[in-house]
Amino acid sequence: MPPDPSPGPEPAADRDPAPVHLVRGEDPTLVAQVLSDVLAEVLEGRDADSVVEEHGGGGEDIELRAVVDALSTPPFLADRRVVVVRDAGRLTAADAARVTDCLQAPLPGVVLVLGAGGGALPPSLTSAVQRAGRVVNADAGTGRARSEWLKEQLRGAPVRLDPRALSTLDDHLGRDLGRLRRLLDALAAAYGEGAAVDEDRLAPFLGEAGALAPWDLTDAIDAGDAPGALAALGRMLGAGAMHPLAVMGVVHRHVQAMLRLDGSAVTTPEEAAAVVGSRSVYPAKKALEQARRMGSARIGRAVTLLADADLDLRGRSGLDDRTVLEVLVARLARLSASAEAGARRRPGRVSSARATAAGRRR
Repeated sequence: MPPDPSPGPEPAADRDPAPVHLVRGEDPTLVAQVLSDVLAEVLEGRDADSVVEEHGGGGEDIELRAVVDALSTPPFLADRRVVVVRDAGRLTAADAARVTDCLQAPLPGVVLVLGAGGGALPPSLTSAVQRAGRVVNADAGTGRARSEWLKEQLRGAPVRLDPRALSTLDDHLGRDLGRLRRLLDALAAAYGEGAAVDEDRLAPFLGEAGALAPWDLTDAIDAGDAPGALAALGRMLGAGAMHPLAVMGVVHRHVQAMLRLDGSAVTTPEEAAAVVGSRSVYPAKKALEQARRMGSARIGRAVTLLADADLDLRGRSGLDDRTVLEVLVARLARLSASAEAGARRRPGRVSSARATAAGRRR
């Protein structure tokens, strides 16, 4: 008879959790949801009322002395104390230093859970958490990362969405992904656990379209897609609750990047990023490509349109802010469309920047 196999590692539930957990992200709603998940893991079935101490949240100031006292006192009448600090991005560098000191030699059974949504946590505290525990990113990301995040959320969802319903949901939520869980729960309550949901069954629960990222607006303008640009503008002003001047700022920075690149000898995205002062290469690459398509005359026209719209927002025309922005966005999209049409008519045309670079190489 073969010998009995050696025992494996203990189940995760039998091991003490890490002494500190940090949940961070830009969306406070997603941070709060993920923090609740982390808290459930740390509690491992214990009664939250008897072991959890809450600090911060709801715009309240964080009483640092109470937090430090909780971290410095062993659990009493329980085997675990969980100290939750919400809105930890409000902590100053001095506050972070005191919390970091507590993490140098954490007490057995005391667990710190930090939530930092929409605020910058002092780097020293983030580094201390990485050394002593774990950091959880609550952001969904963009592009492929966002798609993977959404699929992961739906794997454990109480309902099943078909591909078209999923695509509609993704587009409709925009940046408001914090609404996802509530929407899925509402669908389950209406149709039952495990129900299949198509577009028709999803539609009544969607509500107002969520906010979009700034690049959704500028990408639609660059593509010459006036209806798409106007739709993006509407969502930024509506669900996004962006001030008209903030939207103007988005468009101004976009046109300004093209203006800086126009006529320059820049040939690579890295050079473009340095010229426009961007930390990321990808948006600089898009600005460079669009500047080449537009040309000096159209970029100059875009600058004039921006200046006129700025004066109109300040009361020159008497039009309401939304109308001013809609006119601006439609005109800029029309400029981009004319640039695209011109490029198709002249497929062999070489941009001045490329010609200059080629001359230098020769």
